[in-house]
Amino acid sequence: MIRIGGILVGLGFAVVVLFSFVIGAYNFATEEKQGAAEYEFYKKPEKADFAHDGTLGTWDLAQLQRGYQVYKEVCAACHSLKFVAFRDLAALGYTEDEVKALAAEWQVPGIDPNTGEDILRPGSPTDNFPLVYPNNVAAAAANNNAIPPDLSLMAKARADGTNYIHSLLSGYGPIPGELKEKYPDFETPPGLYFNQYFPNLNIAMAPPIAIEDQVSYADGTKATVQQMSQDVAAFLTWTAEPKLVERKQSGLPVLGFLIFATILAYLSKQQIWAAVKPKKKG
Repeated sequence: MIRIGGILVGLGFAVVVLFSFVIGAYNFATEEKQGAAEYEFYKKPEKADFAHDGTLGTWDLAQLQRGYQVYKEVCAACHSLKFVAFRDLAALGYTEDEVKALAAEWQVPGIDPNTGEDILRPGSPTDNFPLVYPNNVAAAAANNNAIPPDLSLMAKARADGTNYIHSLLSGYGPIPGELKEKYPDFETPPGLYFNQYFPNLNIAMAPPIAIEDQVSYADGTKATVQQMSQDVAAFLTWTAEPKLVERKQSGLPVLGFLIFATILAYLSKQQIWAAVKPKKKG
């Protein structure tokens, strides 16, 4: 009797699961799709030409320095780099004295040695980049309830991160007529901005790079929107993975060693078993 009851319970459970599956499949096939504009008009990041791309790629130090300048003069107003230390900037080609001078341009939290009170002091090479906001509540209050993310690892946190950053920064614009014609109800709410490289097409961040010559490059490079977007994307790729080039360069010797070791092992096997004759069948 207990066995029969167990079988009936199992059958009842299977029927419920099957019924739920059928209903769910029917609703999925017949209900009107919501938010289709986001799927149809979202653009994947466009491929840009970066010096560090490819197996033999290397850092373009001039571009990384320009990217740092864009970050400092534009992005640092809202976004932190809390996992990067000022001394790390030496990898961009700056001298020790230049790193000290760059660090001193920032104000970092410190303690007054005489009173023990919290103060702000000029940064030193051993300091990390300071936080823009003391906490998420302050960040949200200053940015229409949107919390600006830390950019230290952004290039690793997004798929195709380098191209994503470059495309996003240069992808602001009006709603295309084709989208408006096909989806008349689609709109960008107040406080948001249209960007086809952002997954839901509307982003809370105002266009940070909006006009040419927003930054005056020290090396004389023309500061177009595309150029500034590409430079800061390269810089943020370096902050996310500063050993990227070294890691790729170490792969070739390792691959060569593995090929050599494989050939050596095969020749050794041939030498060891050369005197052993296979038995004839039959």
